[in-house]
Amino acid sequence: MSRALFRSSLPELGSFSAARLRPTAAVLPFSWTTTTTRSFNSTAPIVEPVSSNNAPNPTASQVRPLALKKSHPAAPPSPIADSVKNLLPFLAAQPGHYITVHIHGFPYLVQEGDQIRLPFRMPGVLPGDVLRLNRASVIGSRDYTMKGSPHIDERVFECRATVLGVESEPLRIKIKKKRRQRRKRQAKSKHRYTILRVSELNIKNLEEAAAE
Repeated sequence: MSRALFRSSLPELGSFSAARLRPTAAVLPFSWTTTTTRSFNSTAPIVEPVSSNNAPNPTASQVRPLALKKSHPAAPPSPIADSVKNLLPFLAAQPGHYITVHIHGFPYLVQEGDQIRLPFRMPGVLPGDVLRLNRASVIGSRDYTMKGSPHIDERVFECRATVLGVESEPLRIKIKKKRRQRRKRQAKSKHRYTILRVSELNIKNLEEAAAE
């Protein structure tokens, strides 16, 4: 009796399980797919504005496109004719001059009264000697600057420096070794420096420069 009841209930269970496993429209995320499709299709294409005044190929008589930028909006100014003759008196009249002097290839930006510590010992000089520094690339004041190409004529300025003395650093000993070798050697070094003081810095006028 129990087997007959179980066999009679098998078709009903089979149809019920098939109905549960069969996908229906209510199970699918219909609202999610619809909203996604609408948001994707509703995006408007981006259209860049095009100006009718812009020329595709800019020339001197046409307007440049908006995407291009002028590196030089105006022509660079032409050099002033006889700039040294016209502006040198103004440079000489202003106080507080500075100069970039070159000593053995090393540039130093100094003013009158500054000290210079050379990274070497200058040969042939003694404390108290006065040296004339005749190589300069820049001379300037608060409002004016004179630049050389590469150096300024030495008749325009006069810069002198006094040798104060020679300084030396403490003796340094460095031990040098090689791998897998028991011997070693010592390298001793004691650098010396020359100290200068800029004692005079004058900018000459045109009459003084022409007299020389």
